[in-house]
Amino acid sequence: MEKLFRGKSMWVVKIGGSLLGSPELKHWLEIIVKHGDGKVIIVPGGGLFASSVREAQQISNVSDAVAHQLALLAMDQYGLMLAGMNQGLVTASSELELAERGWQHRGIVWLPSKMVLADDSIPKNWEVTSDSLSAWLANKLGAEQLIVVKSKPLLNFQTEAPSRLQHLVDDELIDSQFVHYIAGQPYKTWVLNKADYTALEHGFDAQQLEGKGLLINTMLT
Repeated sequence: MEKLFRGKSMWVVKIGGSLLGSPELKHWLEIIVKHGDGKVIIVPGGGLFASSVREAQQISNVSDAVAHQLALLAMDQYGLMLAGMNQGLVTASSELELAERGWQHRGIVWLPSKMVLADDSIPKNWEVTSDSLSAWLANKLGAEQLIVVKSKPLLNFQTEAPSRLQHLVDDELIDSQFVHYIAGQPYKTWVLNKADYTALEHGFDAQQLEGKGLLINTMLT
């Protein structure tokens, strides 16, 4: 897919389901519509839709593989909701649709189920969440920046040493497979708080992210 976006400096922005109902979510969507210019792709979290899948799995005792498929559909649902919250957003569920929306200079919400289910290399369990899938997509796009937006405060992690990266996983700030997906990739990976949309109010400029949130790549060295 990278060749479809040749010449574009792509950004992937994962918006967690926990932002639903917060005033910051509206600002993130507005900024992406205003400044995205076809180069910013939203990866939706699962949020309450994924929570329902977890509950349903406990009741039904279906396999993790089935729950994985349902969780991807939960991401699709949250993505459709995000697109419904701002008329400037459009959805895309295939490589060609992503490229077409980019050429149209639109704000893009990725609906992941179709593409992810077609890749048998992705583990079908709860260890791979929308965090890892945002990195998976960034890898396919040849993205320049990957941003993971969380509701949880990041102050406790600002001074963490590289050897303590596991604490981010233990505190459920990122999933356990996320680091493996971004390892060795050339793009920068940021974890931002939902309030950090202010850094991008004037456009998607990587320099504006300096000093904001956590730059994960530096913890991998």
